Amino acid sequence: MRNKICEELNNTYIGKLVNLCGWVDRRRDHGGVIFIDLRDHSGFLQITINPDDGANLFKQAETLRNETVIMVSGIINERPKDSINKNLSTGELELKVKDLQILNQIKKNLPFPVSIHDYENTKEELRLKYRYLDLRRGKLLENLKTRHKIIKVAREFLDNFGFTEVETPLLTKSTPEGARDFLVPARLSNGEFFALPQSPQLFKQLLMVGGLDKYYQIAKCFRDEDLRADRQPEFTQLDIEMSFISEEEIISFNESLIKKIWKEVLNINFDNAFPRMSWQAAMDNYGTDRPDTRYQMLLKDLGEVLGDIGFNIFTKAIKSGGYIKSITVKGGNSSISNVRIKPGGDIFQVAQDAGAGGLAFIRVKGDELETIGAIKNNLSEEHIADILRITEAQDGDLILLGAGDKQIVNQSLDRLRQYIAKDLNLIDKNKWNFLWVTDFPMFERNEEENRYEALHHPFCSPKNIKSKDSEEIENSIANAYDLVLNGLELGGGSLRIHEANLQREVLKTVGLTNKEIDEKFGFLIEALEMGAPPHGGIAFGLDRITMLMIGADSIRETIAFPKNQQAKCLLTNAPSNVSESQLKELDIEITIDE
Repeated sequence: MRNKICEELNNTYIGKLVNLCGWVDRRRDHGGVIFIDLRDHSGFLQITINPDDGANLFKQAETLRNETVIMVSGIINERPKDSINKNLSTGELELKVKDLQILNQIKKNLPFPVSIHDYENTKEELRLKYRYLDLRRGKLLENLKTRHKIIKVAREFLDNFGFTEVETPLLTKSTPEGARDFLVPARLSNGEFFALPQSPQLFKQLLMVGGLDKYYQIAKCFRDEDLRADRQPEFTQLDIEMSFISEEEIISFNESLIKKIWKEVLNINFDNAFPRMSWQAAMDNYGTDRPDTRYQMLLKDLGEVLGDIGFNIFTKAIKSGGYIKSITVKGGNSSISNVRIKPGGDIFQVAQDAGAGGLAFIRVKGDELETIGAIKNNLSEEHIADILRITEAQDGDLILLGAGDKQIVNQSLDRLRQYIAKDLNLIDKNKWNFLWVTDFPMFERNEEENRYEALHHPFCSPKNIKSKDSEEIENSIANAYDLVLNGLELGGGSLRIHEANLQREVLKTVGLTNKEIDEKFGFLIEALEMGAPPHGGIAFGLDRITMLMIGADSIRETIAFPKNQQAKCLLTNAPSNVSESQLKELDIEITIDE
């Protein structure tokens, strides 16, 4: 149908006959001559239609609406000097139309303007419902092309190092891996269910047991969990696993992979090794295991200074095993008012939404501290000196304090730190601050259920344990690592357990009985008993990598057909009801009232 696309055209085509296909981006009638901006996937070209070229042709052109699909044939001419568009690669050219065919006429009104000339901010609900029109606007297509390039670079890199791409099943067994499973009823096994994989974790380990040595996969994963800007119910991982490998070798290799992607896609070089930080240091200084290191405001522990001054909230926090921690906002006295940090203020609300009961503050004014009387009246000169030394606060600075449960204090100050950094424009958006976070604890305590949970997953190998007794396993550090970029986790992995007895003990530690282990993970235990090699790997979130590389605020901008915040596809109206006959085949009954 066509022999050229818009971006291929240049001055060498002047005087030549070409066939083009695309959409009417806009139509302009100037004194009897119709100008049409033709748009295809590659760009734009102005086409002109003159009444002298034929009444039928001109009449056709008069009826064209924006987004009508057309095919045109004609001669490429130079534009007049006064009408050159320097913003387009084809801005010096135009097509004088000899033949016009309407391939598909618009029959309905557009829900929003598609043309770049009429571009307006559109509600995301509409953009998702009419995703094909949103794609046609161009920006999303560029995002998808960037995503394609990232995957292409990764595939070539891994192929050069002898990796084999293997697809693992999408219908698998429901196993406890952290989030809720999406379940699929199995018609041929009455009353039983498949689960969609949260990750290919167990299958890639079995591939190592099978002797594959080096595996990767562009893997679809599914997790039924609360959504946010960087999370979707179905997402894509670059999944990697290797045998006979050390933690240092995995980190070094994958750092090279990430550097290669940034070089090839964005032409950005990273000559130095990415910095590393232990999980404990990250929690102590940032309150999170995915810290954004582009700005300061580090968390400081004031428990020893303020825990015994007689202020009840502080005293109670320390006696219950909690924290008193602070962040220092440089120049905060002038940039942040009392209204914002007291009940009803936006900064106070951020802390409260993160679980904090309240928010204390200290303003540094010269050598004096200004705060509520219950705190100020109990501060000695020694206390004041210690506070200023630990927080590194100076005249004009604002100190914000959290006290109470360790997790809540860390979480609330982390959220405050992020919120204030954005509010005061403290973030250099041109920085790419990569960070390896290492030495994660194997487990964290779930107080509500009175049991341990795996911090990563229960297949991470513990580091430097001498025996396999339960107490040593409970308190062990994992051979686990995350790659963090600008406060977002890009990927995470670990060395895996390759001994059956140790794997069984770890699963017992997270609360499974021997019977439950055999039911849920018997196939894995059996495989580990048959000569499993030491192995390990990592999985990167391709959606997040693309989101950061294109500078988007949501991974929905990197996915062709994403779900909304309620995990619904507005385009197809999924999930939806199914017929009674389908339910009957599966022996499933819907008990929810209409």
